Amino acid sequence: MTVTPPSGLHLPAQSSSVSRTGRTTVQARRIALNVVLDGVVSALAAPVARWLADPHGGWLHPLWFLAGGGITLLVSGLPFRMAQQYWRFSGLADLFNIACASALSAILFSTLLHLAGYPLPSSTFPFIHALVLLTFLGSIRMIWRLSARRRLMVAGRERVLLLGADHEADLFIRAMERDQEAGRRVVGLLTGGSQQAGRRIHGCPILGTIDETPELLNQMAAAGRLPDTLVITTSELRGAPLSRVLEVARLHHLDVQRTPSLTDLKPAESVELRPVAIEDLLNRPQVALNSQGMSRLIAGQVVAVTGAGGSIGSELARQIASFSPQAILLIENNEYALWQINLDLSERYPDVLRHQIVADVRDRRRIAEVFNQYRPALVFHAAALKHVPIVESNPIEGVLTNVIGTRIVLDEAERSGAQAMVMISTDKAVNPSSLMGASKRCAEVYGQALDMRARAGKGGLRCVTVRFGNVLGSTGSVVPLFRRQLEQGGPLTVTHPDMTRYFMTIPEAVGLVLQAAVRGTQEASGEDTTDQKLRQGGIFVLDMGDPVRIMDLACQMIRLAGLRPETDVEIRITGLRPGEKLFEELFHGREAPVPTDAPGLRMASPRTVDFDVAAEAMDELEAACLREDLPAIMAIFQRLVPEFNHNRDGKTPSQSDHSQPDVETIA
Repeated sequence: MTVTPPSGLHLPAQSSSVSRTGRTTVQARRIALNVVLDGVVSALAAPVARWLADPHGGWLHPLWFLAGGGITLLVSGLPFRMAQQYWRFSGLADLFNIACASALSAILFSTLLHLAGYPLPSSTFPFIHALVLLTFLGSIRMIWRLSARRRLMVAGRERVLLLGADHEADLFIRAMERDQEAGRRVVGLLTGGSQQAGRRIHGCPILGTIDETPELLNQMAAAGRLPDTLVITTSELRGAPLSRVLEVARLHHLDVQRTPSLTDLKPAESVELRPVAIEDLLNRPQVALNSQGMSRLIAGQVVAVTGAGGSIGSELARQIASFSPQAILLIENNEYALWQINLDLSERYPDVLRHQIVADVRDRRRIAEVFNQYRPALVFHAAALKHVPIVESNPIEGVLTNVIGTRIVLDEAERSGAQAMVMISTDKAVNPSSLMGASKRCAEVYGQALDMRARAGKGGLRCVTVRFGNVLGSTGSVVPLFRRQLEQGGPLTVTHPDMTRYFMTIPEAVGLVLQAAVRGTQEASGEDTTDQKLRQGGIFVLDMGDPVRIMDLACQMIRLAGLRPETDVEIRITGLRPGEKLFEELFHGREAPVPTDAPGLRMASPRTVDFDVAAEAMDELEAACLREDLPAIMAIFQRLVPEFNHNRDGKTPSQSDHSQPDVETIA
């Protein structure tokens, strides 16, 4: 612990209400106590050192000998601020200062003896005197610290088992020592290393590895020494390994908590543990992103983001802003959402120029006006109606936004000279059973046709289409719904016990979207498989991992809240909603997933349509929407997306036509 000046002395919590005069008095008393104790110890060290240097010289010496030993130490300690040391938190820095003060005091004392004509007991006396001072002064501080820690351990009510790396456990234990009100006591540690068992950190034994958690907890339970809480000190414990820890903790009725980040632990006066987040269970190892390529693509460019106030659009704007574009066009139809993302960017990236643009992607005149004025080089199209039941209830609006709106943005981006547009699509566009999914597949068809025309050497806009599934925390996502239902005491509503979905965090998904943008706008090499697939209408698909059962997700969220599924919180099956599927697919049955040369990205090769045919179908679709002719819209959908099997009544479909993908169990 570094030496703290008088103004930074740690005071009891109640001193915050004491007047400045009172605080000064308390500080003065603590400094005076340090001075007295150090003076007494150094005074006693002088005759002890004298006896060690010359055992036959006897113990008794003049009083000035004792006084000189105390005074020289106090004078020597001034440059090292020994009087301001906080003994309960003494560390290596304090020990170094004590050593320096002891050496200086010994030299000063020997010099005074020489000037007074008093012979040194031996030539080694200064060295022995310094060692005795260091031993005495260090010992009383160590005893003080250990006694304070002992009182804390005795008073501790909650027994804690730590899971994490040794250095993370060290920081947590040190932070707990500063937190007198925590009421916790560490009874053991589980680390990631297999060669550390049997060793101790601050007196706490390392019992084994994190992988051995089930066996160790069983042994502790058999011996009647189970902890009260498992505390995870590492951010690396996620996904399936974390699920296993939670499962064994549930079997033993143990609470599981996480520590703050390491940087938060260092200066902490109190340790605030937090529950394990559901994102920690679903998150996978981070994919290596091509940050240099993203910087080359975005830096110094005017970049437009449609739907900039939505979950994906706002994160796109944040990540794009981090690469220093010339300007960002925030295009949004919702005034409040637009205000929110602009405020967020102004705080995070105040130097990035932003333009707040209220516009509807279905308004061709307005989109043309915006693109002609600002001339964006890149367009990220995230604006869409994405909630399946809402689009089922408002089919014309869904088609106008998702299909016609996408066509308008593509056309006007091309006319204004944009280099590329990145279109956000969805797994619901694969074998769609809903109007929302079919509308997104139609938008994909037009984007594919336009992109293939450009890559065939005819010039024009590149359109990079990116498909992915659900993102945690997005508007309408199941996780925020479950959290809200838990806050209300339940029940949690699940549409079908066998329903599965792919999940990814928003930052992870957007990072991979930018990765796809970089790869999709590179010049074709002519030989690379990824480039060949892109010329054939290939669509990027994010690697979403394994799908997750929604029932398992609901159960796990209840357990993370410290409750029991079906006992404390009911899970109610409500039935499939119109247009909903039991499970989503990232690839059509005939689309063989192809790996790409970009980490985290795969490629699908869905059926393509000639650009002129696609443009004619878009004209027909827009005309049908304007006259509100839903049968004509459905006929066009069936022509463009022959695999569209509309589940308008929300019935459970037969799964014989499609094999359900492997499902990840997180409970």
